[in-house]
Amino acid sequence: IDAGELTLFMNESQVAFLEDMMRRSGVLEATQMAGAFQLLRSNDMIWSRLIRDYLMGERAAPSDLMSWNADATRMPYRMHSDYLRKLFLNNDLAEGRYLVEGQPVALSDLRAPMFVVGTVRDHVAPWQSVYKIHLLADADIAFVLASGGHNAGIVAPPSEEEHSYQLLEKKADHPYVGPDEWLREAVKRDGSWWLEWVRFLTAHSGAWVPAQSALHTPEGRSPLGDAPGQYVFQH
Repeated sequence: IDAGELTLFMNESQVAFLEDMMRRSGVLEATQMAGAFQLLRSNDMIWSRLIRDYLMGERAAPSDLMSWNADATRMPYRMHSDYLRKLFLNNDLAEGRYLVEGQPVALSDLRAPMFVVGTVRDHVAPWQSVYKIHLLADADIAFVLASGGHNAGIVAPPSEEEHSYQLLEKKADHPYVGPDEWLREAVKRDGSWWLEWVRFLTAHSGAWVPAQSALHTPEGRSPLGDAPGQYVFQH
């Protein structure tokens, strides 16, 4: 599996170094994780901001997406170590070596219909790598290639008009189509891929049920607000 630009930062010695740091505190600090992703997109995430904010004095108000992106979290040692070593470096899941309670997880055992999304400019999970799910799972697959990058391509609400996507479905018993041929055959459509996801879920789900009229909160208190919460915009 091709992990794209992230491979520039990850090798055996780097993972061992991170494990030593996490072993002392139990976590990978949020600033360390955020710094790695900023370096991957340094022109967008670091230098362009410094030029605009510091040199030109034109500090813009953060967008909803940038506020959400700034709400970082710490990664637990065991979780992050397993991910980096087993799923990233060794590629255990794709190659059938990843164990859960002593039993290997085989992606080829997947039979349920799948809705898989990649984005055109994803610097963390290149879409051609995501597309390899066609070779790993024995299931009907609806593959979507959305415009945008790792964050904005996924967070693409229908209220924003600039989004587009391509979609092509493949039955489990149909011949494999490579990513280049898929790109030529999949028709480009305007709008958010979320609506296709809703259609997919509707076709593969049971009957609709009424939503709860209110959230259950401690001692009957009212919810503070809609997700992600006002604190995201205040900090």
